[in-house]
Amino acid sequence: MIERVAPFRQLLGSFEPASGSDVAKSKFAELIESVRDPFDEHNYRPGHITASGFVLSPDASALLLIHHRRLGMWLQPGGHVDPVDVDVLAAARREVAEETAVSELVLETPGIFDLDVHPIPGRSGVDPHYHYDVSFLFRAPSWDMAAADEVLDARWVAIDEASAISDDRPLARVLAWLGAG
Repeated sequence: MIERVAPFRQLLGSFEPASGSDVAKSKFAELIESVRDPFDEHNYRPGHITASGFVLSPDASALLLIHHRRLGMWLQPGGHVDPVDVDVLAAARREVAEETAVSELVLETPGIFDLDVHPIPGRSGVDPHYHYDVSFLFRAPSWDMAAADEVLDARWVAIDEASAISDDRPLARVLAWLGAG
């Protein structure tokens, strides 16, 4: 929905980029000024905004990762911003709950935690495009979780072991921020 653009512009403006996120912030600014609805998942030129959540275990010793079905990679839970989502934070919370059954997340840091722009390969009916991913950092209230059918697997991965299962850029940045990268 277009009414989400102005609040997102303000949220983006307050984001202080970590290493590697400053270029992404500029790309996000360009996107929201160049397309009518940057949240529309059918906008493939150049792409659209998605939302995700890095979820720390209750004791902050592990991250909750999903094995993405289409990409075949271990990543943080996330996905498209749906019309029912009032903002990207709500979308991130919903996606984490849908993919891992973890809800009642506590926001660990205020505002956006990380930004990343990454290519998505084309497939039947979907052109190649970019995901402009907005990540938040949460803490789970318990260790309870369950992988949804839409993901291959979900698991808690010890912070010091996470880099061994994925070399994803956003994961590397969160691990560096946690002092493990």
